[in-house]
Amino acid sequence: MNFQGSRRRGEDGIAMVIDFLLSNARLVLGVGGAAMLGIATLAVKRLIERAGRAADDEKVEQKMAESWEELSLVSASPTLIKKGIEGVVMKHVAKAARQQKADLCQQPQASPPEVVPKVESKSKRLQLCVLTLQERLQQYYHTRAALAPGEIQRAQSLALDICTEIQGFLHSRLPDMPLGEMNLGGSLLDDLQVVSADHACLLVPLQLEASLWRLVPGEETLLTHPLHWMVRRVNLEYFPRGRSYWDRYLVGGYLSAEAVVNMFSKAVMETINWPSISSTLDCLVRPVLGGPDLKLEIRPLDEFGAESGDEPLFISMLPLLREGDVVLSAQTELTAPWVNAWHLSLYPWENQRLSQLDTADGGHRRQTLKILKAVCRLNPALRPLEAAPLSNLILHLSDGESDWSESSLHARFQQCITELIGYLENGALHSYFKPAVNLLSGLSEDQVDQMGFMLYCAVTEPEILLI
Repeated sequence: MNFQGSRRRGEDGIAMVIDFLLSNARLVLGVGGAAMLGIATLAVKRLIERAGRAADDEKVEQKMAESWEELSLVSASPTLIKKGIEGVVMKHVAKAARQQKADLCQQPQASPPEVVPKVESKSKRLQLCVLTLQERLQQYYHTRAALAPGEIQRAQSLALDICTEIQGFLHSRLPDMPLGEMNLGGSLLDDLQVVSADHACLLVPLQLEASLWRLVPGEETLLTHPLHWMVRRVNLEYFPRGRSYWDRYLVGGYLSAEAVVNMFSKAVMETINWPSISSTLDCLVRPVLGGPDLKLEIRPLDEFGAESGDEPLFISMLPLLREGDVVLSAQTELTAPWVNAWHLSLYPWENQRLSQLDTADGGHRRQTLKILKAVCRLNPALRPLEAAPLSNLILHLSDGESDWSESSLHARFQQCITELIGYLENGALHSYFKPAVNLLSGLSEDQVDQMGFMLYCAVTEPEILLI
């Protein structure tokens, strides 16, 4: 590269090289190489900033040489993403990041009097310098992650109204169907929903005769999947088929989750008079047909009876079976193509464990989880990360880390980023309660590449996740 030209040409040339490398990094280099390039960009950025502040060509060349020396310290190891983020790479990157922040804070004071910077840009820079990561996380939690109590109450009230309508319809249309009391569940009820109250879960418990049915753990089935349980019909020699209401949904001697879902789809989604319910609740209620799950879409209406521009609320009906602390749900999208398989829900165990830990030491694990959920939902590269891997990430981290106080929120947040990078590099994050389950198995290679690149860049600049 020729650095003897004008300063403007030099900056443009470097910028073109950086843009080209970053745009093709993940395609050519993979996670490790792309992450190294992202970190190295910090040093190149300092090179450009120093060149812009230098007074003459001689100083430009001197500052460029210093920055390239720092850049050369970045290790070229093919495995840069690893648990712990150790070694010479992180030492020099952290040094470069600290110097960059210091330069950013001092820049307004060093500006010539005759230069009038943009007020908006200057205020944002000063705000970044003044706010610590701890303060930024608290601000992010209150403005993005946490929901207003009124918003939660409105969504819960609307979901309960729908619940009452559906339960009343089933009692009148199918009075002999043995169902338990329908109620709300999931993140909306447990105050773990983030960004907006846009989905709710309606639990529909099926009542089985204990002497006629047996819940078979996934490890004991032919599927050998720890989360794919089956419900076997037993004692047929004494109680032949027909003694139980649910015998009509038997497939090969097992209660079919797919058959149960299809029954509710026809009996509820395709049969209820939704326009009548819409007029009663002053909102537009309609089933979402064509998918594997039982879902309703509720849209608020304005004063003229037309659809308002507010976000819709989606309510999912979830048939389930309970036996002790075991909860099996009919989620065919998770158990396909096995028509008889029921999904073992680990969410109640995970939520209960997090609540117990926070209650015992006054910790903020659930707050940390909500921040991570909001970050992943609002960041396109991290959106494939769902709630389950993040919950288990915090549970695993809690086994070795006891300080979850509010004052250590920033440390735990950075630690979660580091740990998550290690899990992505290994390609596995095992369930806390079912170690045989890999919670990252559903991610594609391209998704892992994008998430690894974003998180690795956030190791030294975690604020980029809070934009």
